[in-house]
Amino acid sequence: MKFELFVALRYLNSKRKGLFALITTIIGIAGVAVGVAALITTLAVMTGFQTDMKDKVIGAQSHVLVFGYMTEQVYKDKIEKIEALPLVAGAAPNIFGQAIMTYEGHSNGVVLRGLDPVQEQRINNLQQSIIEGSFVAEIKDTDTSVPAPLVVGTELALRVNLEVGDDVVLISPQSIATSAGMMPKMKKFRVSGLVKTGYYEFDSTMIYTTLEQAGDFLSMKKGASGISIKLHNMDKADKAAAEIDKVMGGGYAVRTFAQLNSTLYAALKLEKAVMTIILSLIIIVASLNIASNLILLGTEKLKDIGIMRAMGASPAKIRRIFIYEGLLIGTAGLICGLLLAFLLCWIIATFNIVELPGDIYYLTKVPVRISALDVISVIIGSYVLCFFAALYPALRASRVNPTDAIRYG
Repeated sequence: MKFELFVALRYLNSKRKGLFALITTIIGIAGVAVGVAALITTLAVMTGFQTDMKDKVIGAQSHVLVFGYMTEQVYKDKIEKIEALPLVAGAAPNIFGQAIMTYEGHSNGVVLRGLDPVQEQRINNLQQSIIEGSFVAEIKDTDTSVPAPLVVGTELALRVNLEVGDDVVLISPQSIATSAGMMPKMKKFRVSGLVKTGYYEFDSTMIYTTLEQAGDFLSMKKGASGISIKLHNMDKADKAAAEIDKVMGGGYAVRTFAQLNSTLYAALKLEKAVMTIILSLIIIVASLNIASNLILLGTEKLKDIGIMRAMGASPAKIRRIFIYEGLLIGTAGLICGLLLAFLLCWIIATFNIVELPGDIYYLTKVPVRISALDVISVIIGSYVLCFFAALYPALRASRVNPTDAIRYG
């Protein structure tokens, strides 16, 4: 064992301390422990919310979206080329359009999405989000008397009191020429299912129908307004988007899930960053307690420092003794903090201590997900703060004159 570390451990021993020095050491350790526990627990909850929200958003969308009108032959050819890319797991055509949904005097602006229910299962879990009914209604294409199927988000259905089997009318922003002049295009749909993605924005504004029915309503017969794409690894979305853009050529817009939801992700990242900064202040305060404890130790052990200097200990060795002392206090606090953080995360994840309203958050428990990167960042940051906290007391002790220290210590 190094001489400096041996002396630091001896100084850390509670038997050599006075009551006040012992209390300041305990406060330093407790401060680091509380700061580390609070920071890791908060980051775990924030990461849990981010992951849960990302899963819900992507679960109802796809990793990459291509926008631009395509005929049936064009989108089939493009999908074949896109699926040949190594990063792509699957692709499916879709139609996006706006409409006004009317039902029993209620009118709501909605986003109509046309899709192929079979191909859609290859790119997201929207099919598993249906809580009642189905995307595929039991109607025949030749039976024009039966309205087209429509799947509605649960929040929208709740707002206008819709149930499976009810008929609604969609009004298109496009107009059609009639004998009476230009009139908005209208079409009757029958609610065939209710979908609950868990993301309020989708469940309150999105409605879904088959690709053929959406194309007929929006005057895109046998065409599509875009392609939805699923990747093997969503973290490589930017790279995949660049490759897909080359395949599509000009005239099309390629967007990743992060670009489509940039406001949401930016808000989540900002919230996590702000919480990290605020809770880091606890560790900074604890490091100041460590600094005061080491300054007190330097005053208390002035004679010891003088004797060690007289016996040949260099100023560098004295500095290392105090730096080791600060890091040892930080390590003790860090270990206690990690154990406390893991305990708190387990309690939050296991027991319903904080009850969330399920109709707002679609959760009954606070989501917790401990990230290894967050834990490592907290550990490194804590050690850096403890090091700088010990630096001034170490420099102050190393500058002590041996003769004066022995005489007045």
